[in-house]
Amino acid sequence: MTKDNEPVLRDFNHRPERNKREAEPLKDKITRLVTSQPYAVLCTQGDGQPYGSLVAFAFSDDLGTAVFATPTATRKYRLLSECERVALLVDNRPDFTHDMMQVEAITVTGRARQVSSDRDIDRCAKLLLGRHPYLKHFVASDSSALFEINVTRFLHVTRFQEVNQWVPDNR
Repeated sequence: MTKDNEPVLRDFNHRPERNKREAEPLKDKITRLVTSQPYAVLCTQGDGQPYGSLVAFAFSDDLGTAVFATPTATRKYRLLSECERVALLVDNRPDFTHDMMQVEAITVTGRARQVSSDRDIDRCAKLLLGRHPYLKHFVASDSSALFEINVTRFLHVTRFQEVNQWVPDNR
């Protein structure tokens, strides 16, 4: 267990490679997945219940942070304000509708905080809008808030059961 009380997984990268994609370093697999998929499921919790919400997201180049925007008059915003521990689920199901064994998913765990300083708002808005320019008016709205997730770890899953963990260097 780590200080966050999250289990630490052993490294399964010692398996012989079956194809070129498997030979790819884990960080590169994660980068490919988070840059190829525009949306994620944000997992929050509150009132003894888990909740999932679809969000448009963007990651920093070092994968240490992710950003998203949300309206402030929502359950999602309230839950984020009450509990900072979150997870993001990103997967490539749409790319492999006829071969589920090719589907990859990552669960990103971390702590979310509302971005409040002008400098951080500018930085996070630039990152998110660089990936999702159609959100310009939504991000600029007084009824929206930007959140930044400080990533604790990535859990990468292939073939429904092969799990590898990667922790960003700045953690």
